[in-house]
Amino acid sequence: MRQMLLDLDAEQPPSLETFVVGQNAELAQLLSLFFARTGSQYGERFVYLWGSAGAGKTHLLHALAESKNARYIAPDAPESAFVHDPAITLYLLDDCERLSAAAQIDAFALFNEIRAHGGFLVAAGNHPPMILNVREDLRTRFGWGLIYQVHELTDEDKIDALERSAQARGITISPGVLPYLITHYRRDMSSLTEMLDQLDHYSLEIKRPITLPLLREVLNQLYQQQHQQQTLSAETNAEPNTED
Repeated sequence: MRQMLLDLDAEQPPSLETFVVGQNAELAQLLSLFFARTGSQYGERFVYLWGSAGAGKTHLLHALAESKNARYIAPDAPESAFVHDPAITLYLLDDCERLSAAAQIDAFALFNEIRAHGGFLVAAGNHPPMILNVREDLRTRFGWGLIYQVHELTDEDKIDALERSAQARGITISPGVLPYLITHYRRDMSSLTEMLDQLDHYSLEIKRPITLPLLREVLNQLYQQQHQQQTLSAETNAEPNTED
């Protein structure tokens, strides 16, 4: 097999359209309103999202950041990112559990400024506000608005989403390929979708259908390449052997 899998296509920017909804239909509808700054129809301008890693919280925040006059703020962002700007109407604060003590103070002040100026805020963390490991006044602010758990997709949800994506693009996949893929490869939808793209490109190139044997060949080559890269990296970083 040709060495090609580590040259994955550039990942598409996150969007609300590419977010696989699963059990998060109400949240997806609400965030579409926030994208258009009409979230006040729900009577709220503040939303806090919580869920495990890989559930899609960061995807949603980056998708909202594509809207006009929005600002995404990572937990390790510089102090200037937490300074309120009247031109920014939507603030997106990610990984709140990782905010430093100083950043928590900055986030608290920003929250108050957003509220005073009628802006919108969507924050995200790994736990609901009541047990989030941040200072009490910031935890209270996060609990003022709507609180949503971002539910992870089930395996059935992932297979259904991949099947619909394949059908929309005219990709034919043999039975058993997708269940095998989600149990033997990375489980996040971004990686699974990228792998589906690679399988499609490769199958067209070598003129073979996407079957379970082809997928196994592709995954085996990928893991071999990763192992080779890790071995090379370990050798490069090893201490030089100096002898008298």
